[in-house]
Amino acid sequence: MAIFNLFSKAASRTRTRPLLKTLRNMSNVPENAVYGGPTSQTPNHRVTLTNLRQKYKKGEPITMVTAYDYPSGVHLDMAGIDIALVGDSAAMVVHGYDTTLPISLDEMLVHCRAVARGARRPLLVGDLPFGTYESSSVQAVDTAVRVLKEGGMDAIKLEGGAHSRITAARAIVEAGIAVMGHVGLTPQAISVLGGFRPQGKNIASAVKVVETAISLQEAGCFAVVLECVPPEVAAAATSALRIPTMGIGAGPFCSGQVLVYHDLLGMLQHPHHAKVTPKFCKQFAQIGDVINKALSEYREEVSNGSFPGPLHSPYKISDTDFNGFLKELQNMGLDEAASAAAAKANR
Repeated sequence: MAIFNLFSKAASRTRTRPLLKTLRNMSNVPENAVYGGPTSQTPNHRVTLTNLRQKYKKGEPITMVTAYDYPSGVHLDMAGIDIALVGDSAAMVVHGYDTTLPISLDEMLVHCRAVARGARRPLLVGDLPFGTYESSSVQAVDTAVRVLKEGGMDAIKLEGGAHSRITAARAIVEAGIAVMGHVGLTPQAISVLGGFRPQGKNIASAVKVVETAISLQEAGCFAVVLECVPPEVAAAATSALRIPTMGIGAGPFCSGQVLVYHDLLGMLQHPHHAKVTPKFCKQFAQIGDVINKALSEYREEVSNGSFPGPLHSPYKISDTDFNGFLKELQNMGLDEAASAAAAKANR
């Protein structure tokens, strides 16, 4: 019996090792030196809040890019981006809406899971979509829990600095979930902002940006996005905080920068920006032109019969099997099909 128990325990350990390896690679499992987990981070390990705090303290800029599917997650991973934000901007750049408001939580969870499968290194942050966290702290926590448990995210992001949003952020943090705040232009609030308008351009608005960022920090947020505010206002907010600021259209004085995947790649044009790329965005490529050119060439080659040619028709049937195939077609009464196959055979 003792020998049996010994082998049983050994087999159990053998079965457990792959599981432990999987768990350690999951996005929401932290480093844990206490129990013998990894003790240092390498480029192949998941970025954690600890890594971000270390970069922040050293004054090293933090990089964040949105991602919405497996391929974009893989690209962010390969590029060494620090944070992958599964943004509700998917409503616009993936689903074709004019605003971020229509996307549902279930749709966001699909995007989150896809990105999580592709982005193995970046910290994963999922947006809470409009209408899923405003009603109460209970609603906010329940939504945040789903984003982590069902979406595979490490943290969530929520917009705005109204009392209800601050309360929601605090409740989510107290539930054990990391929260990124978002102030300045908050796309979910375009109803009250009067559209996609920059913020912080007058005294009251500039002060509000800083005050709101501080309130989110006090609620326990680990970072705050500053969107579409003057660089000086972003500099003030960054100086006032003890957590990183992630700028998008907020100038160079933030702790890091975030851009929308499709914007920085020059992949498409946004309806809400009058068919042009946002003023603050640098296009690091013109992928949209490449895509359009490739699709046009594909259409042309199919139309003129040059694709697929011999190079892209790689599968062969032996002479013996081909002759047998022709006989079978004839036995089936498909003489025309047999003739067509024989006529096209390059033998």
